[in-house]
Amino acid sequence: MRNNGLANESQRWLLDENIELMEKAGVFRTAVPARFGGLDLPVNEQAEILAEIARGCGSTGWVSMVWVSTAWIATLYPDRAQEEVFANGSVRISGGFTPSGTLVPVEGGYILNGTWRFNTGVRGSQWNVHAALVEGPDGQHEELFAMVPIEDVTIADDWDVFGAAATGSCTSTVKDVFVPAHRVVDAGVFDASTRDRWNADLNGRNYNLTSYILATCAPVYLGIAKAALELFIQRLPGKAITYTSWTEQSEHPYTQVQVAHAANKIAACEALSQEWLKVIQGREDLGEKLTVEEKAAIRGQVGYVVQSTKEAVETLYNISSASTILRSNHFQRAYRDIAALSLHGLLTPVSSLEAHGRVLLGLEPGTDYI
Repeated sequence: MRNNGLANESQRWLLDENIELMEKAGVFRTAVPARFGGLDLPVNEQAEILAEIARGCGSTGWVSMVWVSTAWIATLYPDRAQEEVFANGSVRISGGFTPSGTLVPVEGGYILNGTWRFNTGVRGSQWNVHAALVEGPDGQHEELFAMVPIEDVTIADDWDVFGAAATGSCTSTVKDVFVPAHRVVDAGVFDASTRDRWNADLNGRNYNLTSYILATCAPVYLGIAKAALELFIQRLPGKAITYTSWTEQSEHPYTQVQVAHAANKIAACEALSQEWLKVIQGREDLGEKLTVEEKAAIRGQVGYVVQSTKEAVETLYNISSASTILRSNHFQRAYRDIAALSLHGLLTPVSSLEAHGRVLLGLEPGTDYI
């Protein structure tokens, strides 16, 4: 998968080979309920799989994360919608979660219109979730989430970026599409920490939405950082430090110290991630909601992981040779991917650490996204 990185970037989308490989491995069944032929894996196992994919290719890891986590979101929809979406047991679902569309009530459902940017994975999806606003009789607007087959979505060819370049996060548009009522849910259903919204056949998986999404995003950063460390070390043997008397960079103490710094940052982040995965799954196993303190800690700690893994990769980049910038060099792709993905609005370290810090200081989190 790593060897396809340059080809993926060149077409600004994943090679069919990458998608077929993951399909064959059952990746797109990981969050699908067992009653539909899915694997219904717990979040820690999903995270492990996503980290390994990202270690091979950051863009492939990010797209896989979106398809897997949005498949879990589909389990929050009514049974009739689930029967349609999960009909084949394996499914790829993308989503535009900024409410940049409108829904107008009609008999039996809604008419959907809108445009959604940065829609990761939409080029290879089978379904897409669209956040949209509907105006009530009192003039107030409510946010709803409509599930639409990809055949009803128009996809622009406008994804041209310096990092995460193969994620195909194109702009998607829907025009005058009828969405039946059973494929539309309100924001309330996304508080999925109460068992009474679930069919017993789903075997639980009643995770808090934001915490679950964060817990599936973080492994991508960990996987990319692990790849960068691995690639850096692989290139060192026989490498001199140009314009110096050092014929082996690996023998220079500064190189040794910096590699250790990077490795320990990555290891610390991985250990931290194991703790929040235990908390999320532990609460789910007991049928309990996460506390505000736990949710804020998960948000803050994921932000810390985003920041620290990026710093680890930057540390290695800063002691790399000039040949690192060649597009044929996989390391520079990891460097660009993690830099780009660290800007994601939900995952940016400053906002995440702020929410965590507020709760630690006895204040309200200041955001609904915990």
